[in-house]
Amino acid sequence: MFHPELIEIGRKAKKAARQLAFASTESKNNALIAMSEALINNEQEILKANGLDVQAAEEKGLKKSLVNRLRLTASSIRQISQSLQEVVALRDPVGEGEVWTRPNGLRIQQTRVPLGVVAMIYEARPNVTVDAAALCLKSGNVVILRGGSEALESNKVLTRVIAEAAEESGLPGGCIQLIRETNREWVQQLMRLNDYVDVIIPRGGAGLIQTVVQNATVPVIETGTGMCHAFVDRDADYQKAIAIVINAKTQNPGVCNALETMLVDEGIARDFLPLIGEELKKHHVELKGCPKTCEILTYALPATEEDWVSEHLDLILSVKVVTDLDGALDHIYQYTTKHSETIITEHYTKAQRFLKEIDAAAVYVNASTRFTDGGRFGFGAEIGISTQKLHARGPMGLRELTTIKYMIFGDGQIVK
Repeated sequence: MFHPELIEIGRKAKKAARQLAFASTESKNNALIAMSEALINNEQEILKANGLDVQAAEEKGLKKSLVNRLRLTASSIRQISQSLQEVVALRDPVGEGEVWTRPNGLRIQQTRVPLGVVAMIYEARPNVTVDAAALCLKSGNVVILRGGSEALESNKVLTRVIAEAAEESGLPGGCIQLIRETNREWVQQLMRLNDYVDVIIPRGGAGLIQTVVQNATVPVIETGTGMCHAFVDRDADYQKAIAIVINAKTQNPGVCNALETMLVDEGIARDFLPLIGEELKKHHVELKGCPKTCEILTYALPATEEDWVSEHLDLILSVKVVTDLDGALDHIYQYTTKHSETIITEHYTKAQRFLKEIDAAAVYVNASTRFTDGGRFGFGAEIGISTQKLHARGPMGLRELTTIKYMIFGDGQIVK
């Protein structure tokens, strides 16, 4: 049995989806602009609610990196507001497609249409509440939001503010809804709400994602954890390598596209590791190394099997010395989550092998894995980064929140 309140949320969403699917680009953009302005106008109320969440998180003893992901400031609210303006500027994918005529005269039109009702299940990142709502709305989708309990007070205010702004702009009521109940049974029910929900997108840690993938009867777009690797080849430019590794690990260590494991070619390990080690120490990064790494860097702690398979999401970096490119490829094949991988090398043939042989959503040569992001790819705000191969892969923007249907125009044709 489904909870009556959840059924009511589903009914409102399904009803709103019928109307929102045909909303004009202009009306959707007007709503996004109103939502953007509403965030600024309600800044103090949002910050007050967020302060309650942050205080509770600190009292629970959550890791500093998790608290930082939860915290909002006046500056971050302005950034979130600006991200809505950026979505306004993006091309609306709804209605795009192509037309062709068959020899029998049938005219076939392939057209992009919204997915329908999207349920977002995510952890304690209030900005996701607004990003998800904006992208779903612009692509003609209704969204049901279920954020982490740690951000509940923030999410309640954020959702109310943007939902009211959207409705006052003329969009249907119920196009943005939040599940306020923190009981996990509600999540279990949401994952089986096939009559009202068209797709579920989980966004968060490995535990959350696997729970949804293994228990949902509603179709799931799987966003992945980011066990991102950097391989520093013996033909690498050291200065490039140091800059890329420092950026990928320290610029924002608590996100899925941050670097978690550095692989170093044994041909340069004794020269390169002391250089990168000193730079990482300046950024307060703790190193977990293989035996060869610990021999060269005596301050590195021994790495365990757990260090090769877990996202640290903190200022911790696993380091392994490998024989060569083949050794790096073997390690990545064993431990990759198919998110983002990078090679640092000036050797063209090795770079091309890495690009071709690595199975991941994003594969880089001489660049930081931190670029795996909808905004940095030019998609605007992202709904998540898909590591699966069906429907969507990599940063998911507006186009990935649509599907296609065929409209066929005839003049009495029949199958013979």
